[in-house]
Amino acid sequence: MADAPLPGRGLPQASAEVAASQARRTLLASLVVTAVLFVVPGGEIVGYPLLLISTYVHEMGHGLAAILVGGSFENLRIYGDGSGVALTGTSGGRVARAVVSAGGLVGPAVAAAIGFTVGRKGLWARWFLLIGGILGVLTAVLWVRSLVGWAVALGLAGISLAIALGIKQHHWSQLWLVFLSVQLAMSVFSRSEYLFARTAATGAGVGRSDSASIADALVGPYWFWGGVCGVFSLLVLAYGAWIFLRTAAGGTARDAVA
Repeated sequence: MADAPLPGRGLPQASAEVAASQARRTLLASLVVTAVLFVVPGGEIVGYPLLLISTYVHEMGHGLAAILVGGSFENLRIYGDGSGVALTGTSGGRVARAVVSAGGLVGPAVAAAIGFTVGRKGLWARWFLLIGGILGVLTAVLWVRSLVGWAVALGLAGISLAIALGIKQHHWSQLWLVFLSVQLAMSVFSRSEYLFARTAATGAGVGRSDSASIADALVGPYWFWGGVCGVFSLLVLAYGAWIFLRTAAGGTARDAVA
């Protein structure tokens, strides 16, 4: 007897109940894997690339924000200690400079929220990984200018493309995307002290932190703007998580179809 079609293989679309169950399993698996990384010996070895990924997303946030305000994204570098820098240029005024500085602070939360939103559906996750993998390769060619940065950008793009193109079942794409989103969401909290730092130490030296750069461009103390970016990140992250959890809880038929 032929096997029943698996949800997300491009045959019959999954029912709302099946999609909700798949979303719950995906989130649970992502949380379990994340927890294991913190308790098993050697888990920090796997956690190190995840740290670099959050740095990569942070620096990309600066670069993309510069492009959005009409400026330029020159390059980014990631260092072995987990730090990074992005070189950008803006022809705008104080607000534009502040937006570029804030782009890195809120970048991981925005990326996680997008991942949770797209990750509700297996087919969406597959296409997201496919497009994201291609863009990741272009990012490495256009902007990355360090060996660690190339390893992160190309490694992330390669894994995403391999899963999207090499595994037929959509739920593996969904699992990878949600897992990455969980890691970026956690980085919002694990690296939150940077929001309230006056200076930043990177592989390029010690300089002004992003929060201090926002304060320099606008008015007010650096810790105030760090708090603003923190609250914004939490709101965006909560919205993305709420959309995903609504699907996992059953949601509506329109939202839950995989």
